[in-house]
Amino acid sequence: MDREEPSAEDRVVLKKNIGYFSGVSFIITVILGTGIFISPGAVLLYSQLNVGVALVIWAACGIISMAGALCYAELGTTFPSSGGEYFYIKKGLGPIPAFIFLWTFIVFLRPATTTVQALMFAEYVIQPFFPGCPTPETIKKATAIAVILVVGVINCLSARWMILVQNIFMVLKMASLTGIVISGIVHLAMGNTSNFHDAFEGNVPNVSQVAEALYQGMFAFGGWNVLNYVIEEIKNPSKNIPRSILTAMCAVIVFYLLVNISYLTVLTPKELVSSAAVSVTWADRTIPSVAWIIPVSVAVSIFGSLNGGMFMLGRLNYAGSKEGHLPAIISMLHVHYLTPAPAMIISTIIASIFVIPSDLISLTNYFSFSSWLLIGLTCVSLVVLRYREPNLERPYKVFLPIAFGVIAVSVFLVLAPIIQSPKIQYFYALLFMFSSVIIYIPFVYFKLKIPFFDKVTCYLQLVLEVSPTDIFEDSKTE
Repeated sequence: MDREEPSAEDRVVLKKNIGYFSGVSFIITVILGTGIFISPGAVLLYSQLNVGVALVIWAACGIISMAGALCYAELGTTFPSSGGEYFYIKKGLGPIPAFIFLWTFIVFLRPATTTVQALMFAEYVIQPFFPGCPTPETIKKATAIAVILVVGVINCLSARWMILVQNIFMVLKMASLTGIVISGIVHLAMGNTSNFHDAFEGNVPNVSQVAEALYQGMFAFGGWNVLNYVIEEIKNPSKNIPRSILTAMCAVIVFYLLVNISYLTVLTPKELVSSAAVSVTWADRTIPSVAWIIPVSVAVSIFGSLNGGMFMLGRLNYAGSKEGHLPAIISMLHVHYLTPAPAMIISTIIASIFVIPSDLISLTNYFSFSSWLLIGLTCVSLVVLRYREPNLERPYKVFLPIAFGVIAVSVFLVLAPIIQSPKIQYFYALLFMFSSVIIYIPFVYFKLKIPFFDKVTCYLQLVLEVSPTDIFEDSKTE
């Protein structure tokens, strides 16, 4: 394999490989995972089978996601440092809340999400070899670990390879969704509009059901914040971040609405809700001779989302190390490939370990509210920084009421599941988050040194061929 050798005057830094199209590709590829192929039934269920309300919920989820992304665009262009929410919470609210986020995200949230995606990928890839039978658990887990390792290797060896994979998979995903949309338009033209007559007639969901529907829809939009984890690798971020966000989010919202309409031209609301994988059921009805295309499309979508998520997790580990909240070795770059190889190796190992005990995955449901807690804290940080540092140069400024709106939605989404169905697991989740303080005080605040750790770091630095890097000032590529 050819190595990406830096020129003599180059320092060991991450390269700015992400332009406007790649930025759009990143957002779309990470968002279009499994959600749009699976979530429509759950959104419709919690909407009380009310088609009009369900479509409004999908539109609302898209608008909320875009609002959050625009808030993040201001923070990203103001502080062009990778690390996403971690870096912004640290600037706005201080190091302890930032470390709590870092701990929660890299130890559980992101690895658990990656594991779920890898297991779902394995399910769709292996199932055709076992028709009519459950997928063997051992083979499924081995395949999930294998795909995590493949993605980890790609991200370690070349950022350009990773970006190329993202671009290819974005095109494949959009092609599969375009096929579903075109089929829906054809069915509408044929007069299959019965599900849309009196679309808002019927039962109306209560507040808690609306919250559940929003959770299901927001799951399908997850990943809109991915660019904030790779800002140091974006060309001209002050222009490309807002443009990429607006383009990608508008495209996703339109496609999601049209795909849901396409589903409803073929399936009744009850059929849609009862289907475990609505896209597969839709394919069996519309294109039975080539219905296998949809499972393949789902696998492609999952792989692309998994690839982007691993890339994002590696950059968060890298940023946390650079800020002194993780061991220094994690912030080093490979001297030839110019990728954060140690951070990617750590991310790959953690995600692979999570595949083994399947009971850990069930706990993910009780951490879903913490994601919106962290998003809310990030937007609070934006407001705090607006008033604390009013003269700070901001290449892009979001309309401040949008930030307050995202904060309000975050509060609603955090409290709704706890109030609706209080369980001890939510307490355990909060306890896990705040247990990070036990690590922060001795090792970060008091900088307690572990014996022989410096020697281990030097040894790993030689073995992995990595080198320390300074703050990014690679203005030559902008």
